[in-house]
Amino acid sequence: MQKANPKKSVRKAQHQQRPGIEGKMSPVPISEKNEAGSSNKLAGKKALITGGDSGIGKAVALLFAKEGADVAIIYLNEDKDANETKQLINEKYHRECFLIRGDLSKEAFCKKAVSKAKKDLGGIDILVNNAAIHYETEGLDSITTPNLLKTFSTNVFSFFWITKAALEHLPRGGSVINTASVTAYRGSANLIDYAATKGAVISFTRSLSANLAEKGIRVNAVAPGPVWTPLIVSSFKGSKVSSFGSDVPMKRAGEPAEIAPSFLFLACEDSSYITGQVLHPNGGEIVNG
Repeated sequence: MQKANPKKSVRKAQHQQRPGIEGKMSPVPISEKNEAGSSNKLAGKKALITGGDSGIGKAVALLFAKEGADVAIIYLNEDKDANETKQLINEKYHRECFLIRGDLSKEAFCKKAVSKAKKDLGGIDILVNNAAIHYETEGLDSITTPNLLKTFSTNVFSFFWITKAALEHLPRGGSVINTASVTAYRGSANLIDYAATKGAVISFTRSLSANLAEKGIRVNAVAPGPVWTPLIVSSFKGSKVSSFGSDVPMKRAGEPAEIAPSFLFLACEDSSYITGQVLHPNGGEIVNG
């Protein structure tokens, strides 16, 4: 496991084919903070995490396992990353980790994935809707219809499909956590459709939280700023990769390990009086939302 000071990490210009492999990134993202032991905040819990093979999802899966949860991870096709994450969870934290491979932009797969996760885990207490894609464009006229549909199917529709299927399994006291983005609040000139999907995630979170409050299921979101993940090296090229995150007040991109604690807080009893809200680990951007 890489240990490094995020402020001193030098990111070189690099590019990978989608969806990107974490182990091939330079430097490799930091997925864990090792300075503290477990507090067993999620002891006995069962968590389903989409996009849990790498990046933010991997960091969340590892932290949840560290805190006592068994996890199921849905991923597209990044077998190497997924198996490495599973191995860490099994061998380092001695928790169960189940891998579910497939395309979340397809409704039929979403239904099957939730059914499998419930069977493998023996239940679902926590759902993290995290998987997402984006395609950089020069402007609105450069957004193709196939990419637009793929972006919304993955980033928004899958959240509806996965959550709808999971609701019959989530108990009172359950938690749904959606990954949004700072772009939902400030927009993005070159990621117009992606930013629009993240705005939809915010509205979905707020509306669903109101709908499920009486059932005792909390729904919240995390809206990260720039974070060093495979999504970045598979979406951008050249100086956009090497300078990624330098425009925020803290002058750097975050590491997945710096984002995961927000998910842990929203998943555990520490946030028992919080629903319909958004946390903003974004390097200092003020979003007023």
